[in-house]
Amino acid sequence: MTATYEVRGTVAVITLSNPPVNGLGYATRKAAAEAIQRAEEDGEVKAIIITGAGKAFSGGADIKEFGTPKALAEPNLHSLISVAENCSKPIVAAIHTVCMGGGLELALGCHYRVAAPGAKIALPEVKLGLLPGAGGTQRLPRALGVEPALNMIVSGEPVNSELLAMVPGQILFNRIIEGDLIDGAMVFAKEMADVRPLPKVRDLKARVANGEAFFQFARNMVGGMSKNFPAPLRCLEAVAASVNMKFDDGIKAEREGFVALMMTPESKALRHAFFAERAASKIGDVPDDTPVRKIAKVAVIGAGTMGGGITMNFLNAGIPVTMLETKQEALDRGVATIKKNYEAQVKKGKLKEEKYNERMALLATTLSYDAIGDADLVIEAVFEELGVKESVFKQLDKVMKPGAILASNTSTLDVNKIASFTERPQDVVGMHFFSPANVMKLLEVVRGEKTAKDVLATVMQLAKKIRKTAVVSGVCDGFIGNRMIEQYSRQAGFLLDEGCSPQQVDKAAERFGFAMGPFRMGDLAGNDIGWAIRKRRYVEKPNLNYSKSADLLCEMGRYGQKTQAGWYDYQAGKRDAIPSKAVEQMLEMHRAAQGITPRQITDEEIVHRLVFALVNEAAHLLEEGIAQRASDVDMVYLTGYGFPLWRGGPMCYADTFGLYNVVQTMKRFARNPHDDANFWQPAPLLARLVEQGKSFTE
Repeated sequence: MTATYEVRGTVAVITLSNPPVNGLGYATRKAAAEAIQRAEEDGEVKAIIITGAGKAFSGGADIKEFGTPKALAEPNLHSLISVAENCSKPIVAAIHTVCMGGGLELALGCHYRVAAPGAKIALPEVKLGLLPGAGGTQRLPRALGVEPALNMIVSGEPVNSELLAMVPGQILFNRIIEGDLIDGAMVFAKEMADVRPLPKVRDLKARVANGEAFFQFARNMVGGMSKNFPAPLRCLEAVAASVNMKFDDGIKAEREGFVALMMTPESKALRHAFFAERAASKIGDVPDDTPVRKIAKVAVIGAGTMGGGITMNFLNAGIPVTMLETKQEALDRGVATIKKNYEAQVKKGKLKEEKYNERMALLATTLSYDAIGDADLVIEAVFEELGVKESVFKQLDKVMKPGAILASNTSTLDVNKIASFTERPQDVVGMHFFSPANVMKLLEVVRGEKTAKDVLATVMQLAKKIRKTAVVSGVCDGFIGNRMIEQYSRQAGFLLDEGCSPQQVDKAAERFGFAMGPFRMGDLAGNDIGWAIRKRRYVEKPNLNYSKSADLLCEMGRYGQKTQAGWYDYQAGKRDAIPSKAVEQMLEMHRAAQGITPRQITDEEIVHRLVFALVNEAAHLLEEGIAQRASDVDMVYLTGYGFPLWRGGPMCYADTFGLYNVVQTMKRFARNPHDDANFWQPAPLLARLVEQGKSFTE
């Protein structure tokens, strides 16, 4: 059943029923249109209410139908809205909880709208690189007012119903109903049953004072804030059409804008990211109905930067945390940092004082492992060295209660080895948070050989509760993100050897859209971290080729921002990266010692060497089963490594560029005598996809 029909006295109640958010798929649209027609033909029915079952009025289009013929099958959304708008009996949309996208457009096609307080109202299509395509840009400005409607459409952000009801002159909501929504809607519907003519939003005028100046100012503002995204400006022009054109002409302009945006690479990338985020939560052999373990208490081992950040995630979600350290001073520093972070949010008005107090009340500290034995989940965030991890996990094995999940925040180490330090490897999992852990969205969930399915299901569910995007990785050195970034960093080093400066490489990467280039990123993270990894590599993989420039930099004591000297110079208290003469001289001497004559390198070559290094290593990860799907790789890089959202991630970008073109470009790079020739050997999966004419994200 996708829409139910019930007559209560003289009022027909049509309830959209397509869980979880009553998406307006074909079957739901058809059932709703038929129900309106049924009410139209029933002589006893004087008015109609449309509402939604469960926890939504309607979240809009049914994402399961995106890109399928059903999405456009009649009655399409335009047709359903027309059926509602042209009904001879008054239709009241009774809105609660969630009313977004096509759901709001349907409500705007009804004659009246009543809402429960707290309902989230939005036209979020801009977040998919699109504009509202079923009259939203034409009806919302007429119902709410041009300026507030424009703000909603261009931002895509939800606004609470009671706030919108306070907008002067609005008729988006005819009544905010406290108490039972349907009872209130019934009263309203009976009041309006005999009122004629029936009001239609389309018949209203969309007006704004000094329209030409208003829209020009808005263009300047929106254009400056959305330079890599075409949708916001297209949204603005569609709203301008609501003021400057007749309704039907405005609808036509809206449709043209929608179709044009649908074809842009930016919209394709944003839609890819939208589906990738949802796909990442699915694990092939772990059913959705897998029972999960209860997580009511958490323990965190380590009160340093990572431990404190991890702790904040759980405090924010209302989950008590006990933080353990070996020394009281370390605990005190950790608690002070957490307090400082929260106090900064309070000062900026982002956190209420009472919420701050509530969160701090959930935090306990201890110097004894015995005090954390009743935790349901324990996460270690200690020094990244296997011997240290071994000591911690052996201790946890002794004190933690049966069924507790034992998680490691390791960024590179072998989770299977860590699990072997316990008598319960089935309870061990990697939870790799990214720094700062209380800010970064990515959580790599590392699945060991013996990790239980219910442990995985629990951690994936918990990730949503603490507002993280969780991506599952198999066990290998560096997992998905850091294994790939090593190849990116190796290539960045080769570019220096051949004649680039750190700032040239960084600027090229940042113009491409990376939040930060490789050398600024190294300075922020600490160049000594990469140095420690390379020292390990020189022993484990002596045939792996690296530029020696990064080692020379570290030998100079230039570890990055923390030492005010890395690839760049830094001034105390500032993060501005200043090109360094000392680094320039070091690179010149290094090239001379290697017998390398510097050459001019284009930004295009820089970007493609960096990005295709990521792509080729990811293809190896997919072949080995470390990553489940190419879109998971994209989520790792979009949420953890600053890859530009409008390019959809490295795998999406490679598909857009064309995998044949990627391999041909790699072949040209392989002819470079100073590079590692094996570096550019296409991974078997990449070569196979090219041969078959396929893409990563099909």
